[in-house]
Amino acid sequence: MFRQYKIRNYDFKLILFVILLSIIGYLAVGSAKESVQDKQLYGIFVGIVIMVVLSLIDYSHYLFFYWGFYILNIILLSAVLIFGREVNGSKRWIEIGIQFQPSELAKILLILFFAQFIMKYKDKINSVRILLLSVILLAIPLSLVYLEPDLSTSIMIILTFCVMLFVGGLSYKFIGAVLAILVPTVVAFFTIILRPGGEELLPEGFRYQIGRILAWIQPEKYADSTAYQQLNSITAIGSGQLYGKGLDNNVIASVKNGNFISEPQTDFIFAVIGEELGFLGSFSVVLLIFLIVWECLRIARNAKDTAGSIIASGMAGLIGLQAFLNIAVATGLAPNTGIPLPFVSAGLTSLIVLYGGIGIVLNIGLQHKKY
Repeated sequence: MFRQYKIRNYDFKLILFVILLSIIGYLAVGSAKESVQDKQLYGIFVGIVIMVVLSLIDYSHYLFFYWGFYILNIILLSAVLIFGREVNGSKRWIEIGIQFQPSELAKILLILFFAQFIMKYKDKINSVRILLLSVILLAIPLSLVYLEPDLSTSIMIILTFCVMLFVGGLSYKFIGAVLAILVPTVVAFFTIILRPGGEELLPEGFRYQIGRILAWIQPEKYADSTAYQQLNSITAIGSGQLYGKGLDNNVIASVKNGNFISEPQTDFIFAVIGEELGFLGSFSVVLLIFLIVWECLRIARNAKDTAGSIIASGMAGLIGLQAFLNIAVATGLAPNTGIPLPFVSAGLTSLIVLYGGIGIVLNIGLQHKKY
């Protein structure tokens, strides 16, 4: 299981970028909600230990159990719907001594599963049968996540799956065909719901999500309700200017101190960073995320096999797209989805799972292909 690796092949840059980003997150979380700062620090330490351990285990060993990962994923996601603790109308957590969120682990387990699945069928990946089977295998855990309900995680799983299929060799013909159907469908959908009373035509379960989309398109109309947090987030980021107001400040006009954003330590942590650390702090976060994604893609390019490339690319896609979506929400560039900022937002499960994913990527980097 453990192998001897050359220390010069260890990607210390990736570790440095992840830890620096986590430190910014630790400081921002403490400023947003001091009571969870110690838990965030605990998550960083546990995450680092898990990352180092996994980085020294040959990732090929995990892939022998790819069906086991898939079945475990289904069991955990089903268990949260049956035994999970409900918070604000959603069942996303299981109490096992600690509060655990299976949907966060699902992201990594599905990356491992589809890495092996796509590599096994890489010569047939463009056949309708294999593509249909892939979609069905994705749809089962995806539907369980959506039923929690957790739309933001569902979106991330779909996007990460698309990245892995592309890296696995999906034909541009399929991509073009999907876009040719999807784009007109989305345009027609928005045309319908933007008409007076258009949202009433949708099923009851979709109206909450549609309300967020409408609030993003017409923020002035929903300024006192659905768009309230996003508008305050944009104000907070703009008010930080170049250097920010400082961490843990007592400025009365602060959006955070005035409680104009609920739970700022999670989904809107970027607003806290923008307000208190200014443009320089915000830019530092974006830069570190870019560098982490870049290192993951570099490792993917030099991986010894297709599975390694797909895992590293999947992690790059997961971190990059999730960070983009979180920051886009905080800055008003996307509808409010309620998704955490990787390595920054409060949340032990997300933090530790991402560190574990980076550990696997580091091991892929230790086994680069030979030229």
